[in-house]
Amino acid sequence: MEGTLDPDRTAVVVVDMQNGFAHPEGSLYAPGSERVVGPIADLVARAREAGARIVYTRDVHPPEQFEGTHSYDEFDRWGEHVLEGSWDAELLAELDVRDDDLVVEKHTYDAFYDTELEGWLDARGIRNLVICGTLANVCVLHTAGSAGLRDFRTVLVSDCIGAIEDEHREYALEHAAWLFGEVSDSEEVGFAR
Repeated sequence: MEGTLDPDRTAVVVVDMQNGFAHPEGSLYAPGSERVVGPIADLVARAREAGARIVYTRDVHPPEQFEGTHSYDEFDRWGEHVLEGSWDAELLAELDVRDDDLVVEKHTYDAFYDTELEGWLDARGIRNLVICGTLANVCVLHTAGSAGLRDFRTVLVSDCIGAIEDEHREYALEHAAWLFGEVSDSEEVGFAR
């Protein structure tokens, strides 16, 4: 990553670090997601201390969400997961979620689709998004791509992104760097006014 980020214009977006994906008892548990919990917590702490905003996304599905759909049916593809009101859908207890953080409830891979995220960022003058979380080639990639299409400076933090397979993470990071964003290690992400 080139340069440092102005914390007043920056948010760290933590994508879907939920029990269902990053806890060993979760319905779609991926060990690669659990491995990035500590690095994400460290990144969030540094960003918070510098004055950047923190956003957490939660993938949540009402049981009837995909009834009558043709092509887009996550339950068909992944099985039932992160059902509305379930333990699976809750953010990990290890995360330091605070009252002034934004928690975005989303129903698709993309955290911008039909949510308050873009308006919340725009209202606060935020133009830089530091993106981490899980899964690399699914919700992280779709959220980051959507941010890039909206002309946010989009930085994906390579050691803070979980995946089912390492190849999935590498694909997502290469794809993002090629098309719309930057890829950086957490140690290279700096915040300065």
